[in-house]
Amino acid sequence: MNRTTWHRAALDRVPGGRDGRRMLLVSVIDKTGTGLWAGCTALYFTYVSGLGLGQVGLLMTVAGGVGIAGAPLAGRLADRFPLVHVIVGAQLMRGVALLALLTTDNFLLLTLYSALGALPDRAGSVLIKLYAARIAGPDRVRYQAIQRTTVNIGWSIGGLGAAAALATGSPRAYGVLLVGNVLTYLVIAALTLRCTEPPAPSRTVATSDDTPKDRPTSPWRDRTFLAYTATEAALFLDDTILQVAVPLWIVHATAAPVGLAPLLLVLNTVLVVLFQVPLSRFGATAQAARSLLVPLSGLFVVGTLALAASAAGGRTLAITALAVAVIALTFAEIIHATASWELSVALAPAEAQGAYLGVHGLAQSTQRFAGPLLVTGVMSAGPLAWPLLGIALVGAGAAQHRVIRDRVTPPAQPSLSVPTVTVSEY
Repeated sequence: MNRTTWHRAALDRVPGGRDGRRMLLVSVIDKTGTGLWAGCTALYFTYVSGLGLGQVGLLMTVAGGVGIAGAPLAGRLADRFPLVHVIVGAQLMRGVALLALLTTDNFLLLTLYSALGALPDRAGSVLIKLYAARIAGPDRVRYQAIQRTTVNIGWSIGGLGAAAALATGSPRAYGVLLVGNVLTYLVIAALTLRCTEPPAPSRTVATSDDTPKDRPTSPWRDRTFLAYTATEAALFLDDTILQVAVPLWIVHATAAPVGLAPLLLVLNTVLVVLFQVPLSRFGATAQAARSLLVPLSGLFVVGTLALAASAAGGRTLAITALAVAVIALTFAEIIHATASWELSVALAPAEAQGAYLGVHGLAQSTQRFAGPLLVTGVMSAGPLAWPLLGIALVGAGAAQHRVIRDRVTPPAQPSLSVPTVTVSEY
């Protein structure tokens, strides 16, 4: 097989056809731009806008709190308006809000613009998940796995670009990175407009054996889904542990060198790129996704025990234990992402898919808002607090396993022995 043929075969394996591939390109460009800006946001407010440390912290806290509403709002809009148009609107709103930061140094206005930008930013993952569910149908988990891989590649490219720009030491670099991110929003909006509107949700979800029947059409009245979402907020904590806790823990509690922190983040990215797609096949159905909650709990235990052990000895033990912790928590991240993609869609009725996924998006938004405070509290309590957090996460996984049991358990077999006929047999 020559290179061109191999490339074409690889593209053909992406669910969703041409529109699916185009949306993957959108994700790469989007996260490349975000990678340019995300790492220097706080520095921009400090060195360019002239805000104090307390003001920067308050601004980012307020923006994060307002952003929580972005996910359910986007889900509701996606049920009422063409999904492609909603995605484009969110992309353009992000660009306008970001560009507005260049117009002022006023703290209140900067906070307002940051909050307005946080709404569509938090909505982005929900809208892409909804697009994947509609365009890829039963292959939605594989599509999301490929999409997440491309996201990590984009983050890496953007991060390297930001590091190169900031290495110049010029304050103008921050403005250049901001404008660079804005330009990526214009590019992805143009690409998204070229995507066709995906099929109606009822057609897409009906191809799956996991389609819920007779469910409430409002997620706010669905107690099972609300309980599921609450447990999701806890299980998403692996993100904050890896991104926030591990670097701080290295500095304040272990004998490991400070330079280990970025290397561990690179390790996390490489593992996600290598294993997200291959492992996605273990969560292709709701029953399989529910089963993943068992190994997920074990990985949380290993990861938190390793973090505790990293503070118990010298440099070698610290480096080894931290590497084990990051590997375990990264695989927890991969497995939970796979399970979460399938379950959040499978538990939603077709006619309210957007609203349900919007409410599910509250779990990740809430974790991003409250997670840093929780993990810093754990670190302040000392090494023994890490295993206690691990036990709490096991409890969250067990609660979710039980809560969704009736929704994902296959129905009892009919008394008459009638052979099952699948769509592919017609």
